[in-house]
Amino acid sequence: MNKPSPDLQLLGALALELTPGTGASRVALAQGDAGALAQRVAQDLAGFADEANALQLVTVGAHYDVVELLRPGWPLHRELDQLAARAPGDAAGRVIAFGTHDAKLPGALTPQDEYAGGPLRLVPFVLGGDADIATRVGDAFERDLMERGMAGAATALLAQEAFGLQVEHARYLTLHDLAAMMAMQYEHAGLAPLWPILEAALLAPDDEEWLEQAPEPVVHYIGREARIALFTPQAWRERYAPEAAHETDGECDKLERAFEFFQARQRQFAAVLEAHGIPVTFVHCDAAHDAHAEL
Repeated sequence: MNKPSPDLQLLGALALELTPGTGASRVALAQGDAGALAQRVAQDLAGFADEANALQLVTVGAHYDVVELLRPGWPLHRELDQLAARAPGDAAGRVIAFGTHDAKLPGALTPQDEYAGGPLRLVPFVLGGDADIATRVGDAFERDLMERGMAGAATALLAQEAFGLQVEHARYLTLHDLAAMMAMQYEHAGLAPLWPILEAALLAPDDEEWLEQAPEPVVHYIGREARIALFTPQAWRERYAPEAAHETDGECDKLERAFEFFQARQRQFAAVLEAHGIPVTFVHCDAAHDAHAEL
């Protein structure tokens, strides 16, 4: 798996694992609370790598779902970086935190309501500065955070109280760690065949990737979008059930149910891809073996 775009340097998040069945009373913090949490995060990160103190930390007093962070081009982290670039002065060792003003977060930092309520909430951060220092700190974080990146008790308590959460565990992850964790979660959810498409879109967005693994839908990632083949019932049968050319009535009912499941699987794949910010186009394919040419 490739690393995220180097122009943003170190991208990560404070991951808050919530007690099952609980939610948050606040998704975003006022400026003062956001600043206090950022200072705690900075102290924690310096504890994992001393040189992190020499880098600029940019974060936001808000929490998000995984799909809001894992999107092509890392738009949430990029927004943090671009907003911070407007701040005057020397960036080395600076801590910048964005909070609400008149109950609104700046730029495009507002969490999306449709992804609220999940069991894992993420407070994103960007570390940047001297390239050599960033490389050394980045190597240390990629090596160590997954194993020993627990947040300090004071940081976890502050996040819990500020957001009104019930936090079971608080830890730090790089986006590389987060992507690897998401791959495992999708495998457990039966979505492993889709991961190569997602991985290409996230980590090599100009590459091309195919999913042509029966009995799954056909998906072609190209031109920064996912193209999903839509088959007619007859074309689907020719491609996925060629042995059923002379089916009985009972077998016909079974094939109809299988085709309905296939269509539901297509919709599931499309929903996952779109949640990650990947455009989806459905392409009609009338012939079973023309999907490769049509897509």
